[in-house]
Amino acid sequence: MSEIELHYGAATDIGRVREVNEDAFLADPSVFVVADGMGGHEGGDVASAIVVEEFAALAGHEYDARSGLDQVATTLGTCQRRIAEYGAQHAGPRPRRWYAGTTAVIALLVQDLEGPRWLVANLGDSRAYRVGPDGLDRVSVDHSVVQELVDAGRISEAEVATHPERHVITRALGGPDLSEADYFHVPLASAERLLLCTDGVTGMIDDAAVETILRETDDPRDAADKLVAAAVSAGGEDNATAMVIDVVGLASESGYDSRRHRESLEEKLGALP
Repeated sequence: MSEIELHYGAATDIGRVREVNEDAFLADPSVFVVADGMGGHEGGDVASAIVVEEFAALAGHEYDARSGLDQVATTLGTCQRRIAEYGAQHAGPRPRRWYAGTTAVIALLVQDLEGPRWLVANLGDSRAYRVGPDGLDRVSVDHSVVQELVDAGRISEAEVATHPERHVITRALGGPDLSEADYFHVPLASAERLLLCTDGVTGMIDDAAVETILRETDDPRDAADKLVAAAVSAGGEDNATAMVIDVVGLASESGYDSRRHRESLEEKLGALP
C-alpha cells in the first residue's frame, strides 16, 4: 500500500461527574481506536485499556480489505477473551454481579482495488463520523436501546438526549458472549476528516455543534481539544474522548513521519494477562 500522510490529534477528559476516566484511545498509523469502558471501579478502565493494547499490535502493517476485516474480527475476539478472563479473576468466591466491558470504534487503513480506504468497525455507542464534500455524516450505527427505538419509529432523534434509557447499549465487549461488530468501508476521497468519539462527546453536544467545530478548526489536535472542551462545558456528565484524523495525501518514503500519539496504559494494564 502507498503510504498515506495522516495528521491527527486526540483528547480525553474525565468530565465533571465520573470519578474514573474509563475511556482509552490509540492513534498509531494505520490503526485508530476509541474505547469507552463500562463498570466503574470494577474494571471498565481495564477493559478499554485491553482493547487499545490488543489493537496496537495491528499498527505498522499493510492490509487489504479482506485481511483487514479478518484482523479486526480476530482482535475483537482476543479482547473479548481477555476481558472475560479478567472478570473471572475478580468475581470472587461469593456470587455477585461483576461486570467489566467496553464499547469500541476502530478505523483501520486498508487497500482495495479502488485504492486506500478506511475500514470502520464499531461495538456499542462510540461513534465514527466523516467530514466530506457533503458535510458531516455518521458512519457507524449505535448499538443502543434508543437507536432501536428510533429505527422502529417509536421516538425521534430529538428525544434521544432525554430518554431514560439513553445510556443502555445492546452490544459491547465483555459479558458472556462476543457481540458481532458492524463494519463499514469509507473511501478516503469521501472522508477528508474522520472523527472517532465516545458518547461523552455526542451525548453532550449535537451533530450541528460537532460539525461546526470540525469545519472551523483546521488543526486536528485543536479540533479534538475543542470537541472535548465543549462536551465538558455542556455538563461533562461522562468521560469524553475525541480523535480527529485528516488524510493529507501520499507521503514520500523518505519523508514519511509515523508520529505516534498513544495514551500511556502502564498503570491500567499492570500485570494483566
